[in-house]
Amino acid sequence: MTEPVPRSEPPPIPTAIVRQRSWRWLIHFLVIGSYPALGLFFRAPTGRVPPGPALSGNVRGLLLVSALELIVFSIFFVAACLISRASREQLMLRWRPRWWVVPLGIGYSIALRIGLIVIAVAVMAVLAATQTVTPEKVQEYVNANRPDVEALVSVPAMRTNPAYFWLTITLVSFVVAGIREEMWRAGTLAAMRALWPRAFGSTWGQCLAISLIAVAFGAMHLRMGVLAAIGAGVLGLMLGLIIILHRSIWPAVIAHGVFDATTLALLPWWIEKARHLH
Repeated sequence: MTEPVPRSEPPPIPTAIVRQRSWRWLIHFLVIGSYPALGLFFRAPTGRVPPGPALSGNVRGLLLVSALELIVFSIFFVAACLISRASREQLMLRWRPRWWVVPLGIGYSIALRIGLIVIAVAVMAVLAATQTVTPEKVQEYVNANRPDVEALVSVPAMRTNPAYFWLTITLVSFVVAGIREEMWRAGTLAAMRALWPRAFGSTWGQCLAISLIAVAFGAMHLRMGVLAAIGAGVLGLMLGLIIILHRSIWPAVIAHGVFDATTLALLPWWIEKARHLH
């Protein structure tokens, strides 16, 4: 009777290769990380030119801005991934969970909206209960710092130009926002997991990483105001948790796209109602 051959342990990865991989991922992280900083720099108001919608106020301008955003992001993303040699699995680009992606994304978009409302109500309730500020002061602050949506899109163009309206709730919502921003989030998370596996390798560690990424995501929306940036940060955190849960960006992409599309579609009506109330 022959004794079973014991399994041999895989040889350890040479230190030089580990260091080389670390340097590759560090460059990936710096390239991906510099992308939102670059956007903030170029979108900062100069004071010389009157600020207008980031997506322009006409169809031609919207298409040009969208194309520029996608081209610049593609250059950063592809360069980072070529340097780090990141796989589809590491970037969570696999289509999971198959045909459930779209229904889950739609369901998540509804849950995201409810979650944001619940958080906002809870914060206001705590402030009122602790008498930190009066309800009147809270209302005054909210009115003074209402998200400046017209810094992003032209509301008059959405009312009067059907092509501009439909491009905003399709191309902008699902591609420029949904796909681009979730790929950026997953690319940043992949780099943080590879560079600091002890801190960010576990599920809880990934949640911590997503929280830090959400802060940067919120900062990317400062052009629209402080409340909009905070809301975007909370939204980014929840979208990141969806990515971690499914190990895929696609449910988050659909959720992000549907959330933005419904928000922008209702925008002209909501602004008109707000004006009548005032």
